Amino acid sequence: MCRPTQPPKNVPCSGQKQNMRQKEKVVLVMGATGTGKSRLSIELATSFAAEIINSDKIQVYEGLNIVTNKVTKEEQRGVPHHLLGTQNPNSEFTASDFCDMASLAIESITDREKLPIIVGGSNSYIEALVDKFGPKYDWCCLWVDVSMPLLHSYVATRVDHMLHNGMVDELRPFFNPNGEYSRGIRKAIGVPEFHSYFRRETFSNNETKQRLLQDAIREVKSNTWKLACKQLGKIHRLRSVKGWKIHRVCATPVFQKHGQDANDAWQNMVAQPSASLVAQFLYNANNVSSLRVPASMQHNSA
Repeated sequence: MCRPTQPPKNVPCSGQKQNMRQKEKVVLVMGATGTGKSRLSIELATSFAAEIINSDKIQVYEGLNIVTNKVTKEEQRGVPHHLLGTQNPNSEFTASDFCDMASLAIESITDREKLPIIVGGSNSYIEALVDKFGPKYDWCCLWVDVSMPLLHSYVATRVDHMLHNGMVDELRPFFNPNGEYSRGIRKAIGVPEFHSYFRRETFSNNETKQRLLQDAIREVKSNTWKLACKQLGKIHRLRSVKGWKIHRVCATPVFQKHGQDANDAWQNMVAQPSASLVAQFLYNANNVSSLRVPASMQHNSA
């Protein structure tokens, strides 16, 4: 499916024209944390016979499913996911490791005539992969963008949901009395922020524990927001400095609505344009506005 009958004139993310033989195609889904990258990638994968490669440097580790917001098996909807929760949480998975394993996954996926979709917020991993294998593939880069004030509010609310779903109990086994959080999954936002809480909870009264808990939650929200800003800055740098051709898809209207209105906005503002861009990329369709979103993308909850 990812081999069109006529080779389209594609420009890779690097912006360098390629007049070589037809190359395999790869889709990148980028964006700050909380913007809906995983949802979009799964919807695209169910519509274009694709498999997903995770490029989140923390979700690659096993464990902390709540804290790292890993997509559940149900949410994956049968789409194969590579490099998601596969690494030892105590090991160190580098950008070089990612490039090696992601390239093998791409080859495996394309050998099965499927489309590789790489998704995640770790743009340094994506950049390293494109820098190393850029000329080998044709790349289609999608950027799911949300206005910063709305995203700020959403990120804070999502941390509250994580807390309600058992974040504290999930974090407790990763507490390190020595405060060492520079390796493996312990680098995840949430683990170091709860250090003081776990260190003092056994001998603190309820009032002190509540204060420590609120301090930890506040720090998690703050550092998650800083991460989102950093991710956005990297995307802008890839566009402006490195000249990547990145298609911006605005998801702001989705975050301004609720319920079915939010679902409708997602389909109209995110799913439809993204599906059209991918179809154009794969099949060299000239009139993308006439392309319809496959029915499989029209029945998803917010």
